[in-house]
Amino acid sequence: MIRRAAHNEGMRVLVAEDHVTLADRIALGLREAGMAADAVYDGAAALDAAGQTDYDVIVLDRDLPAVHGDHVCRALAGSGARIIMLTAAAHVDDRVDGLELGADDYLGKPFAFHELVARVRALCRRAPSAPPVVRRGDLTVDRARHRASRGTRALSLTRKEFGILEMLLAADGAVVSAEELLEHVWDANADPFSHIVSVTMGRLRRKLGEPPLLHTVVGKGYRM
Repeated sequence: MIRRAAHNEGMRVLVAEDHVTLADRIALGLREAGMAADAVYDGAAALDAAGQTDYDVIVLDRDLPAVHGDHVCRALAGSGARIIMLTAAAHVDDRVDGLELGADDYLGKPFAFHELVARVRALCRRAPSAPPVVRRGDLTVDRARHRASRGTRALSLTRKEFGILEMLLAADGAVVSAEELLEHVWDANADPFSHIVSVTMGRLRRKLGEPPLLHTVVGKGYRM
């Protein structure tokens, strides 16, 4: 089973932890920190979820049932997702083993949640997907600080509006479908038959102002 929920700041995280309450609390905390977070409770589900969705970071418990966390780490290392491994083992050799398996970072249990959030964000910044500050004409988007401006005017954007803007900027003029926006900005839990993408896009267009930056490609999606 995979639990999904919606919130996004351009980061999508998978939490793989067999203690259901802990996994759900971690995922909830990450969503409250502005990320999109899914939770699974065994290694087989982690591999399945990672095969279906492009995650920026995977928070991976080492002692997973079904498929051990070590195997999951080996299988997903180099996939594009950064991996932070969690374990109750505190010995240095355990941390070294985890890093040699392909993990990008290692955090022992128990841990302070704000430290986990900081490490997840740091791993996202290390990903080569996009620079922290992107400019297109008079539009400036600061991904690290979650700020955007057009000319000298600061833009007050919701997380969803900011997530759409990030995806369209990353596409660099290519068309992005409503389905892709729905999956990556709202998560897979969103209703695919709703008009939420077009409604949010309309609000974003109004906030960006003139001349228009976002364009609808009929029957295909949107582009910048």
